[in-house]
Amino acid sequence: VFALFVGTALSITALPVVARTLMDLQIFKSEIGYLIMAAAMFNDLVGWIIFSIVLGMIGQNSGHALPLSSLVIVIIGFIIFVLIFVRKFINYSLPFIQKRFTFPGGVLNFIFILGFLGAAFTEYIGIHAIFGVFIVGIAIGDSVHLKEETREIIYQFVTNIFAPLFFVSIGLRINFIENFDPLIVSVFLVLAFIGKVVGCSLGAYWGGLSKNDSLIIGFGMNSRGAMEIVLGTLAYQYGLINEKVFVALVIMALVTSISSAPIMNYYLKKVKAKLSFHSLLKNETIIFSTAQSKNDVIKELCQKVAAYHKLDFNLVYDLVNKREETISTGLEKHLAIPHARIDIKETIVAVAIVKEGIEWNSFDNLPAKFIVLLLTPEEKPEIQLKLLSDIAKKFNDISVIENITASKDAKELIYKVKQLY
Repeated sequence: VFALFVGTALSITALPVVARTLMDLQIFKSEIGYLIMAAAMFNDLVGWIIFSIVLGMIGQNSGHALPLSSLVIVIIGFIIFVLIFVRKFINYSLPFIQKRFTFPGGVLNFIFILGFLGAAFTEYIGIHAIFGVFIVGIAIGDSVHLKEETREIIYQFVTNIFAPLFFVSIGLRINFIENFDPLIVSVFLVLAFIGKVVGCSLGAYWGGLSKNDSLIIGFGMNSRGAMEIVLGTLAYQYGLINEKVFVALVIMALVTSISSAPIMNYYLKKVKAKLSFHSLLKNETIIFSTAQSKNDVIKELCQKVAAYHKLDFNLVYDLVNKREETISTGLEKHLAIPHARIDIKETIVAVAIVKEGIEWNSFDNLPAKFIVLLLTPEEKPEIQLKLLSDIAKKFNDISVIENITASKDAKELIYKVKQLY
């Protein structure tokens, strides 16, 4: 049982840490960012299922605990019910709640009620309440109707209120200095890095990604953070591990979380994009739009690109729109970067200026005014990653965006962009 727990604990990825790291590196809404988040969610889902089985195996749960075989069936049934039926209920309910109740109170109360119900059920069947909250959280987070602003409010609420209390309680419960064992800590660190970095990097490489992109994914998945500490806390409470192992888990979680961002940034800088954003700008593919929706802007950009570069408009539009429907490409500070990889030899860029702004479901809930369409070759995913990060960093200031959008024509816009390089 102990070996199964250790394997499960080392496999967990801290979704909040990964998400924040990707946002800081400006690649959260890139294809690699989306791949890392999707893999981390699936990874954690499987990890929590295994951990719930571990709790059932040690037989120290509540009085309502079920036999192990029955527990596994109930867990799988609960997951299917929440991710299919409750998810549909959430998708139908959120638009109604956002329309009829005050924001953000109505949505937050709805989310908390569902979370408490999920927690109560899993606690009742003999699994820790956190598993139920986690599954409900996946169903809620997957809804296209959940605004980025609401996600940020929840994140700040948890980070600034619950997280500090949780870590203070850990510090009061365990003496880290007395229980620090260099050998155990070293073993956990080595196993953590080898298991995640090597395993995930090889999987990405065998999946067709470049060596550099594979390493970015490997180190991106390596963050453990609070999720690891939560697992360790539960295992310690159930008597599955002692103080020295718990301290080793906490230190391993901190080291992997702190090291991920700088190492990922190092490999991002190693990507050699042959073209910079400003050199790709052309007068013919810059438009000043009066469109009222993001679909209209995307359509205008795709039409402009297809006409100038002699591409199939329907193909370009379908690929870009499909990518947009998967996850919004709205970033921050009035910037949006719809993008796609397509069967072309050279990278293509088009720009739309919408001075009134368009709702794009961005992180800061600001309308998009500077919209960059980015099309990159299918066989060169590293170019897309580098350019997305480059554009997001160069235009990560509202004053810069406002200066660009104040341009009177394409020639002036290109001149202002070049001044940033």
